[in-house]
Amino acid sequence: MQGKVLIVTASSGIAAATARLAAEAGARLVIATSDPDSGWELAAATGAECWVGELSLANSADSILGVCLSRFGRVDALFNAAGLSGRRFGDGPVHQCSDEGWDVTLQQNLKVTFQMSRAAIGRMLQQEPQADGIRGAILNMGSVLAEAPEPRHFDTHAYAAAKGAVVAMSRSMAAYYAPHKIRVNAIAPGLVRTPASERSQANAELLDFLTKKQPLAAGMVDAEDVARAALFLLGTDSRAITGDVITVDAGWSVTGV
Repeated sequence: MQGKVLIVTASSGIAAATARLAAEAGARLVIATSDPDSGWELAAATGAECWVGELSLANSADSILGVCLSRFGRVDALFNAAGLSGRRFGDGPVHQCSDEGWDVTLQQNLKVTFQMSRAAIGRMLQQEPQADGIRGAILNMGSVLAEAPEPRHFDTHAYAAAKGAVVAMSRSMAAYYAPHKIRVNAIAPGLVRTPASERSQANAELLDFLTKKQPLAAGMVDAEDVARAALFLLGTDSRAITGDVITVDAGWSVTGV
């Protein structure tokens, strides 16, 4: 990542861990977040530019790209890490899921990814390839729930639909943009120890379940474990990889629990 310009959406959890690793690897960063406190703190720690605002608004992606170009003149990589659980808005089993739960969940997990990808790829197509022959790399945030559902504790069907759509879009984008030397991949974490999962971290029944469902971690996955995989997919070492989904789930998708 030395010298590469990376946009990361979100500023806590996996996004923050990835930004820190990328900065240590020599990347130049733009952090785009709706949380000013964690955003400015992360920017100070990594030397990043910080954009704060509502990511889902129509002009936000172009505004974020504008900050990136005004500071660095190009964009080499985008990590679409932003997203949320829509449970508090009414996401749940499909017969119970509210319209708001559906709309908010797809907006924050799928629409933001689409808008950011559209803006970044539009610029990447105008750029000359770098020394590794690649114009740019996009990494989108999926979820193990898209391929390995768990009905007892994670019955959020809008979330699963959004993450499944992210993966499908990523593969279609990868096929289309490969001749243009733009790579697109996705990462599918299991349940990760982040600020967003604090409520789950306090659930004794769920934690007991996770010791069996994610046996490699004996519980929740560390955010840095996901960040290391993300950094690989964003960097030069993965220059021949596109259209892939890397699962970082400590065994979730292969256990019979």
